[in-house]
This record gives sequence, C-alpha cells and structure tokens, in this order.
Amino acid sequence: MNDRKLKRWELALMCGVLVALAGAAWLGQEGQELSDSLIRLHVVANSDSRADQELKLAVRDQVLARAEEIYPQGATLEEARAALEGNLNQLAAAGRAVVEERGYDYPVTAQLTQSWFPTKEYEGFALPAGNYTALRVTIGEGEGQNWWCVAFPPLCLGAASESVEQSVEAGRFTPDQAALITGDSGGYVLKFKGMELLGQLQGMFS
Repeated sequence: MNDRKLKRWELALMCGVLVALAGAAWLGQEGQELSDSLIRLHVVANSDSRADQELKLAVRDQVLARAEEIYPQGATLEEARAALEGNLNQLAAAGRAVVEERGYDYPVTAQLTQSWFPTKEYEGFALPAGNYTALRVTIGEGEGQNWWCVAFPPLCLGAASESVEQSVEAGRFTPDQAALITGDSGGYVLKFKGMELLGQLQGMFS
C-alpha cells in the first residue's frame, strides 16, 4: 500500500518541476520577443588547440569592431541586419586579416543564419536559450569550440559596446526585456534554464 503512495519528497519534487515548467512556459513568449530583438554572434574556431582558440578571440574582436563601423547611426534591428548581410565579405575579410597577421592561412567565412543558442551568462546580463538570427563566423575547418555573444545591439566589446541601459534608451530593448536579461526581475538564469528544459522536453515528445 505504502509503495503505491508518493512520498512527500517525491510530491515536492514533482510540484517544483511543474512550477518551474509553468514559469518557463510563461516566460517563453518574453524569450521569443527577446530573441527577435537581437542578432547573435557565433564564432567557430578552427580547432580546440590553444593557439586556435586564442585566434578565435582575436577574430571575434576584429569582426565585432568592423560590424560596429558598418551599422548606420542609430540603426534599428532591420537596418543592422541589412548592413551585416550587405557586408558579409568585408566581415570575413576583417577576420582573415587577423588570421594572416598571426601567420596562419585559414579561410574565414561569414554568413547570417538561424541558430540555436544555449542559455548563456555574460558580464552584467544573461540570455535565454532559443533560436536567434546569428552572424556566424567560421575559421578554417570550424571544428573548435564556439564563442557566442551579441552582434547587435553591440553588447560584447568592452568600452566600445553599448550597455543594456543604452540599448533601452535607443529603443532596442523594452524595459521589461532589460529587466529580464539583467536579473532585475529576479532569478533570471534559473528561469532561463527552466525555459531550456521545457524546450528539450517539448522536443522529446514532438
């Protein structure tokens, strides 16, 4: 008889999971609206060797810097996407210049794609897992670890980058979106992980 009854800890665990998934479902729409407001950056190294990983970061910096130069003043998301799409050769050339300066002969390609990104924490903000428009830069064989961040708004290039607050002022994020990714809404990374788990479960049963 007792074996057929759920123990208290099992009930608590089930309730916790259900609450987390319900919260993730509620956040799903907000997460989708956020993913539609960004262009992510996806840089793929030639390999996982230390030298290739260091090269990946140098290429990242140069591509981000070049991207900021080609955005129109006060660009909207659509204008930024058009600028990137129209200058993919220039962005790839910026990456190749770094590769050649460091004595390598790897090719570098750049393209705009739809890509899935995991939940990711950065300095001062985090982004939920989901499908994003992405500027994908591939170095050489493209068999090394990825580097993910944000190409637009330009949030990932130190002093040259915008802050999340500046992106709100420019109309690129709503205050609610800013609160979601900076943690002002509380427990944001845990919520994002719940969203990611929900997506994985939906994938299993679809």
